[in-house]
Amino acid sequence: MKRQIRIKVLFFGATAEITKTREMNIKIPADMKAGELLNQMLHKFPSLKNHSLLLAVNQEYANAEKILEDRDEIAIFTPVSGG
Repeated sequence: MKRQIRIKVLFFGATAEITKTREMNIKIPADMKAGELLNQMLHKFPSLKNHSLLLAVNQEYANAEKILEDRDEIAIFTPVSGG
């Protein structure tokens, strides 16, 4: 069996409303990419597909190819605009 790691997934704004939570701790396979995690969340919460989403890993913007590591903190959120 593939090694598992623990990560924390954070949701903000519209994503928190859709998932009904601000954070969840989950186990994922080691070497999972951020984009794969996002696809997993889109499958679990289909309404997220209605939004443009951004990812951050440990408080830094991340692309889909970023490999997640044990104890990473992943934020899924919608773009923020202001003025």
